Amino acid sequence: MKNPNVICFGEALVDRLGPLGGDPASDKPVDDCLGGAPANVASGLARLGINAAFVGCLGNDSIGNQFRELFMARGVNFAGLQIHESLLSRIVLVYRDLNGERSFGGFAGDQSNIFADQYLDLNVHKKIFPSLLDEAKWLLLGTIPLAVEHSREVVQWTIEQSLNNGLQIAFDLNWRPTFWDINMTPNNPPDTKTCSLITSFLEHASLIKLAKEEAEWFFNSKDPWEISNALPEKPSVIVTDGAQPINWVLGGFSGQTPALSPQKVVDTTGAGDAFMAGLMTQIISFSSQPKLFSEAEAMIQFSAGCGALVCGAPGAIEPQPSYSEVQSLLSSFLNDRS
Repeated sequence: MKNPNVICFGEALVDRLGPLGGDPASDKPVDDCLGGAPANVASGLARLGINAAFVGCLGNDSIGNQFRELFMARGVNFAGLQIHESLLSRIVLVYRDLNGERSFGGFAGDQSNIFADQYLDLNVHKKIFPSLLDEAKWLLLGTIPLAVEHSREVVQWTIEQSLNNGLQIAFDLNWRPTFWDINMTPNNPPDTKTCSLITSFLEHASLIKLAKEEAEWFFNSKDPWEISNALPEKPSVIVTDGAQPINWVLGGFSGQTPALSPQKVVDTTGAGDAFMAGLMTQIISFSSQPKLFSEAEAMIQFSAGCGALVCGAPGAIEPQPSYSEVQSLLSSFLNDRS
C-alpha cells in the first residue's frame, strides 16, 4: 500500500437510498451504496490521483468485505481499517425528495444503534497509525466520531499525534443529528453543549468546510472571514449552500464562486465529500496558501466540479470523477461563460 498524503479518519457505512419521494425503511426499490464522509473522501482522492488512507472500523460482515474490495480497487491505503468481530457495519436510511435532495433519517439493522464505526480499538490504532505518517501532510475528519465518548478519545489522540508529526488538520463539519440522538429529526440544530464540544475540536483545524446552515448554527455567521477569525488557527473556511454560490476564505484570499450545476440531479449524496476530495487534491498538488486570487478561485472551481459530477448518478462513491473528467467539465463551463 502506498504511503498516504492525506489520512481520512472516521466512518465507513452504507447509504440506503429510498425511491425518489419515498421511505427507504419501507418503500421499494432501495439502492444500497457504500458511503460515509471520510471513506467517500479517501475514495475520491484516490480517483483523482492522490495517495490517500482510510482509518476506521467496520463489522465482520458483507459491508466490511465490500469496503476492503473497494479500497483495494481504488488504491486506498486501508492498513488502519479495523474489523469488529461482534458489532455490525452501519446502514443509514437516506430519504430523497423528487429533486434528488437527501436527508438522513435513522439506521437499519441493530436496534440498539451501536455500530462498529463507533468502536475503533485505540490500543490497536496506536500501533498502526504511526506507520501512516511518513509522507502524510493532512489529517481529514468529520464530526460524527465525536458523538460517542469512546470514539472522541480516539479522535483526540489521533489529532495530537498528527499535530506532533507536522500534519495539518482539515474538518468537514458534517452535522448529522441522528448520529447524536436517534430521536432527532434531520433538521435539528445542535444544542449549546454539542456546539461547544464540536467547536473545541475545530480549534485545531487549518481548513474547515461547512454548509451555510451549519455555519449559522455553530458560529452565528455565514461569513467565512468571521468564522476563520473566531478560531485560533485562523483556518481557511469554505461555506457551501447547495446550488447557491460558495463563499470562501483560502489562504489570504476570499471570494464567492458559483456552484456548478450538473445536467441532471439524480442524488446529491456525497456531493460535499466530492467537493472536499477535489479541494484536498488541489491543496496537495499546489498549495494551501495560493499566491494569487485566480489560483485560489481555480481551486474552488475544481472542487465545485467534483461535487457537480457526483450528483449525476446514485451514491457517493461510484460516480466520483477522474481528474480529466473534472477538467473537461470546467472547460465546457468556461466556454459557455465566454
